[in-house]
Amino acid sequence: MKYKIRITEDAKNDLSFFKAYERKIILTAIKEQLSYEPLKETRNRKRLRDNPIAPWELKSGKYRIFYGVNNDIVTVTVISVGMKKHNILYIMGKEVKI
Repeated sequence: MKYKIRITEDAKNDLSFFKAYERKIILTAIKEQLSYEPLKETRNRKRLRDNPIAPWELKSGKYRIFYGVNNDIVTVTVISVGMKKHNILYIMGKEVKI
């Protein structure tokens, strides 16, 4: 079953922080990795411990896509997008603790 992908306004703002080629990498990862079986853990997808951002994380190289899933309406909601450098997560250029 194919999931509909919804990107929040906050996530769109996060994406606007990246260069065009980086956005393309991130959006391709979202489309390829989250359209089918977004709740299946893989080496790139994992459920996160309780945190203020999102219940799930998708890794695509140095980029981190945080999302939630609603199985009732078959929708993946991208909540935030960031970049990891040396074990530090940055969202819109600011360090974030999760």
